[in-house]
Amino acid sequence: MNHYYTALFQYVGQILDLPPADKRLIQQLFEPVFVPKNTILEAAGQVPHYHNFIVSGYMRNYYLDQNNQEVTTDLNDGPRFFTSYFHFMNQTISNENLQCLTDCELLRTSRRNVEIGGQTSTTQKDYTIQILQQHLQQDKRRIDQLSNLTAEERYQNFIQEKPTLLQHVPLRHIASYLGITQRHLSRLRHQFGS
Repeated sequence: MNHYYTALFQYVGQILDLPPADKRLIQQLFEPVFVPKNTILEAAGQVPHYHNFIVSGYMRNYYLDQNNQEVTTDLNDGPRFFTSYFHFMNQTISNENLQCLTDCELLRTSRRNVEIGGQTSTTQKDYTIQILQQHLQQDKRRIDQLSNLTAEERYQNFIQEKPTLLQHVPLRHIASYLGITQRHLSRLRHQFGS
């Protein structure tokens, strides 16, 4: 079996058992793709075409603020679903860019295929709801951290929760994600020896 699908099956398997019929359906509805480093997978100003599952690699979501500065809203590696979820599901124009920061191996599926899976799969609705709840909890936690924690505390949480990102993601994106300047991030890295 292709390692792309093995990664997805293991990820979903942490939530529930996938029956063989649903595994076959996933293989029909998700397309394996290799995306080179620095590719904008989905551009702001467009309706997102695909829901992506990161098998390997590092990705980010970002938008341009009123000063045309990039603001990174999400950073992640696999295995994980990664897209402008609200805009993908509602087929609305996204204000975010979805970028591969490294070479990425992805599984992707279209909005139509998501609908087919929802009608055909016995487990898709269950694991989709649980994964969405996890993402909503992570988003709420991130908002709470940006609002209530110091830069030092946000950085400490980041290196505990996402240690590999420091080695694979440019520091300017990490600084933006943490809501601090790149200079401040450099001081924190020196202070904490990371």
